Amino acid sequence: MKKILAISILVFLVGYAIYYAINPSNVKVGVTEGNAAPDFELTTLDGEKVSLSSLQGKKVILNFWATWCPPCRSEMPDMEKIHNEFNEDVVIAAVNLTSSEKNIETVESFVKELNLSFPVLLDKNGEINKQFEVLSYPTSYIIDEKGVITSKFVGAMTYDQMKDLLDLE
Repeated sequence: MKKILAISILVFLVGYAIYYAINPSNVKVGVTEGNAAPDFELTTLDGEKVSLSSLQGKKVILNFWATWCPPCRSEMPDMEKIHNEFNEDVVIAAVNLTSSEKNIETVESFVKELNLSFPVLLDKNGEINKQFEVLSYPTSYIIDEKGVITSKFVGAMTYDQMKDLLDLE
């Protein structure tokens, strides 16, 4: 009887361990694929406060960029196209390294020149760039509806690459 009880308890514990190894209850926060993206709050160019956690429920392209970056300029029209075509399912959150800009007017004129309508977030002292370990521009994180990073892309993305990374039809 004691052997049956001991074996039953052992089987239960092994099954319990396997279940939680396969289905972890909470995802680790970090900046690598499979981690929950660290939350932050920044002010947009329009003066609104936006937190990353407020975007959950939609796929997010978290793009780090600057006006002086030619590859950043080249990918912005494709981001605008994604924003316009998939606005119901995807949010473009373009984080500008504002501390590297001449002034805020430089960012405003860049956005106006390219006719961008997605949110431009201002990282005025570079804290979010550091938090996400951005070393070159542009750098984009693709984040799923649950706030988990599915991929990181360094360099300018094309429209088709964005669609592929976001798993859009």
